[in-house]
Amino acid sequence: MKKVFELIEKNKKPERTLDSIKNEIRKYLKRERKKKLPEDAIFWDFECKFGKVESSAESLSTNDVIKALDKAREEEWTSCYIEIVSKPSDKKKPEKETKEEE
Repeated sequence: MKKVFELIEKNKKPERTLDSIKNEIRKYLKRERKKKLPEDAIFWDFECKFGKVESSAESLSTNDVIKALDKAREEEWTSCYIEIVSKPSDKKKPEKETKEEE
């Protein structure tokens, strides 16, 4: 997903516009995670970028994109650029330490 979102629309309240953008992002992530993984991959990883325009977009983690949208709304941006690219990851998920009972 590479898209410029308008944060201010004429016939909508800014809060509703922001909610619809967040919903679209969450739906995209959910859809991508449902796709079949290649054999050597363990899970889907996402490369995310966020900024006012494509040239000034900074890399963020998936969780920080929603927070960045809220910050952009507070700073009264009129639009923002969001790029989310899915890729299969062969990294192992961090294992939880288990304590052995004696």
